[in-house]
Amino acid sequence: VQLQASGGGLVQAGGSLRLSCSASGRTFGSYAMAWFRQAPGKEREFVGSMAWNGAWKSYGDSVKGRFTMSRDTMSRSNVRTTVYLQMSALKPEDTAVYYCAARGSPGSSGNMGDYPYWGQGTLVTVSS
Repeated sequence: VQLQASGGGLVQAGGSLRLSCSASGRTFGSYAMAWFRQAPGKEREFVGSMAWNGAWKSYGDSVKGRFTMSRDTMSRSNVRTTVYLQMSALKPEDTAVYYCAARGSPGSSGNMGDYPYWGQGTLVTVSS
């Protein structure tokens, strides 16, 4: 499984940004996808997860109501697609390196140890 995260950058507080995670290499029909983030000097934090087919979504408390995960619905492929993280009402405390992850089991998990597949991070910086 290959995951490629992109879309990070510098944004002002209150602004929006959309991250993308390009996923390929496996039949993802029963997979769950997730986003985590890690701020400098802090542990990696769960941001959100979703079923591959979008049947359910789950978010961390710090981002609920502001961040939304989705998948490229134009793609009919189960072996290659893009998962998005739309971030709105950004705060300086959202500054972090954001990572996308995948697991071959259905169901939500906020435990990074449950995700064997990781993309490289993309840096999001929110200025005050």
